[in-house]
Amino acid sequence: MAIPRPKKGSTIILEAVADEETWIWHAFFGIPGSLNDINVVNRSPLMNKIANGELSPVQFVANGRTYNYGYYLADGIYPKWQTFVKPLKKPNGKKNLDFHNAQAAARKDVERAFGILQAQFAIVRGPARFWDQKMLWYI
Repeated sequence: MAIPRPKKGSTIILEAVADEETWIWHAFFGIPGSLNDINVVNRSPLMNKIANGELSPVQFVANGRTYNYGYYLADGIYPKWQTFVKPLKKPNGKKNLDFHNAQAAARKDVERAFGILQAQFAIVRGPARFWDQKMLWYI
């Protein structure tokens, strides 16, 4: 998930994996001014590990079926990989609506983790357009 920013000026894009306790397991900051969401995905160390099958093994059972890979809640910009679970556009029926609501609750956990980051680090909170590009690269 990327933090939305104003359209003008330099920005910092953040990709993060967080759990319900707001523990951030992975964070990747895109280079200011040169990346959009797609470029962040293409340069992300986590996405590269997923694409190359280099992640630690994870096994879980859902609906009586055993899965041998982890999964990530993702928005629409991520590729259609089996490890990404995207929101349903128009959930219909109790099962789909329950899934949609559970995923929305989990996505709110990630948004809460972003809020904590923004409260702790001003550079993540606001636009970076007043910062020098070299300074942003260093940060």
